[in-house]
Amino acid sequence: MSDEAVRYAVTEAVATLTMDQPHNRNALTPALMAGLAGGLEAALADEAVGVIVLTNTGPAFCAGADLSGGSPAGPAGGKRRGGARRDGLADLLAAIQDSAKPVVARIAGHCVGGGVGLAAACDLSIADDAAKFGFTEVRVGVAPAIISVVCLPKLRRADALELFLSGERISAARAAEVGLITRAVPAADLDAQVVGAVGRLLAGGPSALAAAKRLVYTIPGMDREAAFTRTTEVSQALFASAEAAEGMAAFREKRLPSWAPPPAAS
Repeated sequence: MSDEAVRYAVTEAVATLTMDQPHNRNALTPALMAGLAGGLEAALADEAVGVIVLTNTGPAFCAGADLSGGSPAGPAGGKRRGGARRDGLADLLAAIQDSAKPVVARIAGHCVGGGVGLAAACDLSIADDAAKFGFTEVRVGVAPAIISVVCLPKLRRADALELFLSGERISAARAAEVGLITRAVPAADLDAQVVGAVGRLLAGGPSALAAAKRLVYTIPGMDREAAFTRTTEVSQALFASAEAAEGMAAFREKRLPSWAPPPAAS
């Protein structure tokens, strides 16, 4: 049994970060956040890795802030920004969204508080339909402040108000309906769904995937003219790239591009 909070493994272009602290329901301890941050860094530095998968052991994907130590303020220890030290969770969520490689959450268990933030920060999140989700912070006298940065862009205001203020737990299907996760599937189908999603991501050019991800996160916040200027620059750079030349040649020649994994043997 490993005593590491997060286990890291690479198999066939996929780096898997497994939160492995079932005794505390994978709460956001400094050790767990450091393990996730270190795993992300290692995956980004490894040229063989194309997609990153975040998952869990035990009955909970992530229980949010670790309250067992009597510190309801939640995780800390982030980098200093101006006169204040930014929470370590903020740095972790930013690292997931800033990752040039797609990050997929395989959610095999309940997901509450800061755990919902992890799920929402990932590019794709696929959950066991038996999992429960919830912004439970108000029930202990705090608010989902830090994770609101990654959750609110995915939610209608009416849904955000209901979920943030009630603290009620909702089904994985409801979490998908309101946009917090990509989809909910039966537990028996979870692995196949994640494998399929990862395979579709690996079929995309690495630079194109990174550019597409940046568009999703940056363009909606720009005014129209600035957005057209920026996207024209992105499009021109991509069309002129060696990656695009290879992709278009592969299309013409009816073959897989160099970055795509071979089809699985039947």
